[in-house]
Amino acid sequence: MNPLEQLYQDIILDHSKRRIGADALETEAGEREAQSHQHNPLCGDDITLRARVAADGTIEALAWKGDGCSISMASASVLSESLTGHSVAEFDEANEAFHELMRSRGKIQGGEELEERLGDAAAFAGVSKFPARVKCALLSWEAARDAIGRASA
Repeated sequence: MNPLEQLYQDIILDHSKRRIGADALETEAGEREAQSHQHNPLCGDDITLRARVAADGTIEALAWKGDGCSISMASASVLSESLTGHSVAEFDEANEAFHELMRSRGKIQGGEELEERLGDAAAFAGVSKFPARVKCALLSWEAARDAIGRASA
């Protein structure tokens, strides 16, 4: 394993343990908030994600609860950490870039350009080589897309 792959593996393992944004769904959804529940029956991943979007289009909070494999939990953590405080438009750009990465089947490799576009989410480049694991990485992103879209409406 090359040093970049090792770094990416360390980022995924760290986020799967820290779970930034996890277990923060204690209150009922408020105004300009929405949540989405997503389930991956292939490996049992389960995510409920709530988004709160300000009137100016800033994502004020991304909070989630979930249980599943380290890839799905790390992906939710990275998403929460890297996109809270950003605009819905920035989320849309990152979401498209992450989906493109996951569809690449390993053809898009990590590096400065990818890290600039995706931050820690670039660590999932290796996951795209394993089609059965792509759904795990995308689960929280699908939940966020749904929740942010409804909270922004």
